[in-house]
Parts: sequence; C-alpha cells; structure tokens
Amino acid sequence: MEVILLKNLRALGDKHDVVSVKNGYGRNYLIPKGLAVLANKPNMAKLDELVAREKAEEDKKVEEYKVTLASIADKTLKIGVKSGTSGKIFGSITNIQIANALRDQLDLDIPRKKIVVDEEIKEIGSYKATLNLHEQVSGDIQFELVKE
Repeated sequence: MEVILLKNLRALGDKHDVVSVKNGYGRNYLIPKGLAVLANKPNMAKLDELVAREKAEEDKKVEEYKVTLASIADKTLKIGVKSGTSGKIFGSITNIQIANALRDQLDLDIPRKKIVVDEEIKEIGSYKATLNLHEQVSGDIQFELVKE
C-alpha cells in the first residue's frame, strides 16, 4: 500500500514522502491516527499543491533567514558539558544540544534538522556547525564547549 506521510516519522520518512507500507499498518495505524493518507490520484494532486504552497511560504522567509544569519555571525555559543580531566567529554554533542543553546542563549528557534554538525565532537574546544535555513541561505555558527 502506498501512502503519503503527513508528519515526519523516524522509521518511515519525512513529511510529504510517498512510502510503501504493509496494508494492515497503513489501514489500521497510519491513516486512522492522521499520520498518512492513501496515495491515490486526488491525494497526489493535493500533495503537489500543498508542497508548492509550503515552498512559496518558505521562499518568502529568505530575507528573514539572511537577517538571522547576519545577527549570529559574530556570536559564539557556550555549551556546558561534563568532561574528564583530559578534556574528553562524556557522550557527544549533536544538533539537539546546539538547537537548545540557540534557543536559550540567542532566543532563536531553529529546528534541529536545519543544523548540521560535520564532525563527531568528543573533546572540549571550539567548533562550528552549519545552519541550512533555506536552499539559498546557509551559514556557520561558532560554538565552544566548556567544562561544567
């Protein structure tokens, strides 16, 4: 059974993806919970309209994204971590911690999916992450790991 996802689902895919699932899973769980709709011709046409509308709304926000990136270009986030005596941290830093730091320190609510950490961070120090706010707008944010 082919369904169109209405929300991001970790195991299946992202919003607006057309995925193939078992009949019972689609009929008894995804569709009744409002997580997906059947991928038939009318719903596919609605999907195309919906994707076009959301893309237009996102394109309107390009200037806002540029202003946001300009405002954080010279700022450095401080993220407190627990670490050993050698500077190695317990665990690692992911885009979730960076999104939380942006929210707490700069009052910016940037979804974690738009934050990309290129390397695995395991030690105290200064690093950078990439913010992919739009296809045309991306930039770096500096952050520093400090011992708690």
